[in-house]
Amino acid sequence: MSKLKRRQFLQEAASALLSDDSHSSNLNYIDYSNKTLPTQLGKASTGLSEYKGAFGESEILHLCRRTLFGVKKSDVDFFKTKSMSDAVDYILNINAAEPSFPINHYSTNANFPDTEVPYGQTWVNAALNGNLNAARIQSFKAWWISLMLNQDRNIREKMTLFWHNHFATETNVVKDARYVFKNNSLIRTNCLGDFKALVYAISTDPAMLVYLNGEQNNKTSPDENFGRELQELFTVGKDLPNHYTEDDVKMAAKVMTGWRNNAVNISSYFDSVKHDTSNKQFSSFYNNTIITGRSGATAGSQELNDLINMIFAQEEVSKFICRKIYRYFIYYVIDETVELNVIQPLAKIFRDNNYQIAPVLSALFKSEHFYDVLNRGCIIKQPMDYLIGMSRQFNLQFPDGTNPLQTYTHWAYVQQIGLALGQDIGDPPNVAGWPAFYEDPQYYELWINSDSLPKRNQICDGLNYVGFNRQNFKLIFDLIAFAQQFNTPEDPDALVAQITNLLYGIDISQTTKNGLKTSFLLSGQSSDHYWTDAWNAYLAAPTDASKKSIVNTRLQALIKYVCGQAEHQLC
Repeated sequence: MSKLKRRQFLQEAASALLSDDSHSSNLNYIDYSNKTLPTQLGKASTGLSEYKGAFGESEILHLCRRTLFGVKKSDVDFFKTKSMSDAVDYILNINAAEPSFPINHYSTNANFPDTEVPYGQTWVNAALNGNLNAARIQSFKAWWISLMLNQDRNIREKMTLFWHNHFATETNVVKDARYVFKNNSLIRTNCLGDFKALVYAISTDPAMLVYLNGEQNNKTSPDENFGRELQELFTVGKDLPNHYTEDDVKMAAKVMTGWRNNAVNISSYFDSVKHDTSNKQFSSFYNNTIITGRSGATAGSQELNDLINMIFAQEEVSKFICRKIYRYFIYYVIDETVELNVIQPLAKIFRDNNYQIAPVLSALFKSEHFYDVLNRGCIIKQPMDYLIGMSRQFNLQFPDGTNPLQTYTHWAYVQQIGLALGQDIGDPPNVAGWPAFYEDPQYYELWINSDSLPKRNQICDGLNYVGFNRQNFKLIFDLIAFAQQFNTPEDPDALVAQITNLLYGIDISQTTKNGLKTSFLLSGQSSDHYWTDAWNAYLAAPTDASKKSIVNTRLQALIKYVCGQAEHQLC
């Protein structure tokens, strides 16, 4: 699909939404006939050669939009002091320190006690409590939202969600918040490291053993669930003319027999009595490899190591993962040119670096292909990009954490909106993850439909005008503070340009910017002084409610309209 076609797809959806008076009152002032978009089909011919062009605000915005959840103006200002290469290195440099743990925010009265974990303390190492597990799951999800909201200027949170989608598990299947947290910690800690080692660790991860029936897998009745997904979804993929066979799935299942969970220690272990000790014969796809059956305490880890070595001997593993990375960070169409110029050399980098993820991302984010104009603004935001990005862009102020119930309630609000928009973190719809990341031919376009697009705008409008008020705290945009962060906010031309540059994934014409200025900041008047005088009057008397209201009302109308357009859905 071309960028133009994709923009038209969203424009039509937005137009349907904007047909009501609340969104279209100023539509007649806006000229959408002259978008500064490339009209070529989205078939970039560039490759992995290092990008040598300008690294200005447009390039910084593009890099940050793809690697962070949303771009704050302060992020742009920070990276303006760096070269392209240094900026990428900075984004890929992750602090090894563990984030704070999710806590008990739920035991606020005697009717809902947690006898193991005091209010305000973490439950991640406590005993399993079936009556409180749902509350702990909610604590986990809210905590995860907080890490996205308060992310550093690095790729860790974006990659954690990438791997959560790749190695999908569901909290409502795992049913143990401690296992869920441990799984998240595993992928978060290893998100840029050794992919091969991560596959090994995921194979014996307690949450994965529950989710794909690994803890029920034994020599008398081998369960094929994990053995299938290990190959189909996690490493090799299924889109090959000749690939692994059903017998390979069965042999992998036998290799994995005997792994169990210890709910007391919150860890997995190997039970040799349950293990199939026979030799495992694989197909010609794996060069007729035979994994020698073993017995004893180390049999499980030895055979699993042999299985993973056998799988990673296939070059297709590196290509499969690089394609998933490409679709997540660049675009979903991989034609012959992209396969030849990007995927294959990227896969070689992956193999040459012993399956370390960071060198792959470094090469991609420093490449001509990444900064190609055809690859900018061509991704429809996933709900977390939309929600977390919007919260960060508008510097939405959350509780300070001194009141756990208050704080977690507001983090959970964002998580619940994500659920309403089709992305419930912790609970993708199935083992393949969210369809928007893999379902051909729509991919990201599945995020936008007649239900989700109005909800996106309603959420933005709610935070713009009314806010979310719970536990004696209100989440609401402070648009005056938002405007004050820009250079010369008293200049309506500069303010509109800077706001749309920050909030829109693609450029809009000067005619459109002029229309936005006149319609909203000038309230239909012709002179720029109509805004400049109002702004300066507010600055001279910031406690004057009338003067503040004049400025704030115009900004609210501008933001309502800007965020209601198709361009705001792109990154």
